[in-house]
Amino acid sequence: MTAPGSADWRRYDPPDLPRVLDAALQCFAEQGYHGTSIRDLAATAGLSVPGVYHHYRSKQEILLALMMAVMDELLARSEAALASAPDEPSARFDVLVESLLRFHMFRRQQAFVASSEIRSLAPENREAYVGRRDTQQRMIDDVVTAGVEAGVFGTPYPLDAARAVSTLCVGVASWYREDGPLAPDELVARHLVLARGLVQA
Repeated sequence: MTAPGSADWRRYDPPDLPRVLDAALQCFAEQGYHGTSIRDLAATAGLSVPGVYHHYRSKQEILLALMMAVMDELLARSEAALASAPDEPSARFDVLVESLLRFHMFRRQQAFVASSEIRSLAPENREAYVGRRDTQQRMIDDVVTAGVEAGVFGTPYPLDAARAVSTLCVGVASWYREDGPLAPDELVARHLVLARGLVQA
């Protein structure tokens, strides 16, 4: 996926995954990793089975590549959001939370597969993916901790509050619908109130 620049982290164009990974996203979301065969992936991608193997050595390699692409986009958007904010904890917290919310609103299928298929990764691949996911969590941890140290956040439990903020944002993927009652900006505004409450802003 193309990493957004610092000025456009809020914009979501259709994903630009390679053909095999786009097919994997569709198949894994509908059938699960274990319920999907290489033949399924090939048919969805419009390729032959040897054509799939020309790009990837195994279904496991496809899963890892897909999950890393999802996490890379999330991290790039988080970094771009932070780069666009003033160097002040409250502003950095707000843009980071907004970026996480928008990602889980507009990349719901990707977020679902990346979350539900961690169990399907081989141990060494799981370790690599979880390390990338932990990088995202540390961004939130650092912003909340900085806010507490600056006296703008009052929570006595900054790391617990940071995890709760992550859970709030990730959970949006399970219920948000573009044709639902809340426009994206309204949802962001409401959830920023909730997130600020968690850190006692």
